[in-house]
Amino acid sequence: MSMSAAGPPQGANCAPSGGSAAAPAASVGAPQAAEGRSSPVFRFPVRVYYEDTDAAGVVYYANYLRFMERARTEWLSALGFELAALEREHGVVFAVHHVDIRYHQPARLGERLDVSVAMAAHGRARLVADQQVRRGADVLVDARVTLACIDRVNWRPARIPAPLVARMETPA
Repeated sequence: MSMSAAGPPQGANCAPSGGSAAAPAASVGAPQAAEGRSSPVFRFPVRVYYEDTDAAGVVYYANYLRFMERARTEWLSALGFELAALEREHGVVFAVHHVDIRYHQPARLGERLDVSVAMAAHGRARLVADQQVRRGADVLVDARVTLACIDRVNWRPARIPAPLVARMETPA
């Protein structure tokens, strides 16, 4: 996790994000049903630090990918699967295979954002997640991220561990 002199690690005991005080905030890691989606949505709060921005004071485009990576890591943790344990106990790691990303609006220094993760599909060795970065109701960035499950020894595709598949398929 990223540390900053401006506060605690991102996502750690952060106040709920949102652009409006009237908007209800999701608790960290709380799965929520999204409109038109059967998979629960995991939300992870992120605060924009100086290190996340470019010279214009907006989030540098590649840092949205970092925010999404953190949210996926916390999503797996909320499901009961730490990355180190998956590697140690099941001999697998996840690697990004493909990202389709769209940038709609910039985030700025000091803003509080929500990064969401919703499983769109999974196969034997692949997981597809829909992710968004929001400021309140505004979608700043959306992406579809395809992850490959890989054997950590030979770096070949590997089956997603059955306990993880079962947990992902269990309704919230």
